[in-house]
Amino acid sequence: MAREGVFGQIDPALAPPAARPLLALARLIQRRGAQTGASGLVTAFARLGPSYVKLGQFLATRPDVVGTRASRELEKLQDRMPPFPRAVAVGIVESTLEQKIADIFLEFGEPVAAASVAQVHRARVKDGDVARDVAVKILRPGVEARFARDLSDMYFAARLAEKHHSEARRLRVVEVVDTLARGVRMEMDFRLEAAAASEFAENCARDADFRVPTVDWNRTGRDVLTLEWIDGIPLSHIDELHRANIDLPQLARVVIQ
Repeated sequence: MAREGVFGQIDPALAPPAARPLLALARLIQRRGAQTGASGLVTAFARLGPSYVKLGQFLATRPDVVGTRASRELEKLQDRMPPFPRAVAVGIVESTLEQKIADIFLEFGEPVAAASVAQVHRARVKDGDVARDVAVKILRPGVEARFARDLSDMYFAARLAEKHHSEARRLRVVEVVDTLARGVRMEMDFRLEAAAASEFAENCARDADFRVPTVDWNRTGRDVLTLEWIDGIPLSHIDELHRANIDLPQLARVVIQ
């Protein structure tokens, strides 16, 4: 049985001011881990900004660190960030692709989803005589500097935990932050994500039941990723899958394959 809240045993007053929000969150995790139906943990992460939302999403996969109940609550952090304005997104697209938005897209809509690192807009493009819908993923402005600062605070809290508590050393919480930091660095350059998606598509090309959205390389850069738009139902929306008459056991076999 996983133990709860290894950070939560540390007094936030021992930390420098910048690191105190993380330690306060850790104490909240410790309290929430012993409760059910609590929403304060998710709210606290969301209010602290994108770095902590990403941390919360990552910790949702580590019940050994935060406890089973807390990890289940943290799963609610998907797409919980408020979107930034369309005008700001247009500026990022034009700067990254070095073209006017009207020369890139036939239509460019409002954000349809916003997460900790980026947000997505639905747009329409035309290549030759063919028009099609695309999903445009845009990096949050200023997110790299924010993550760099907040990761420093997270490292401080992790090292402090390992210094004072054997349980933290056993769980290797500094390595938890290391893993988060590596993942975040890769997420900050959408060219890497595009390359991975293209390789993934090649690997799955012969799988009739599996589809990877095509990368639009002409409309992709470091801060902008354009993909084929595909409508679908999230796997977590079980009721919608039932209403669509999806064979769930078969779907599970396809996903596992």
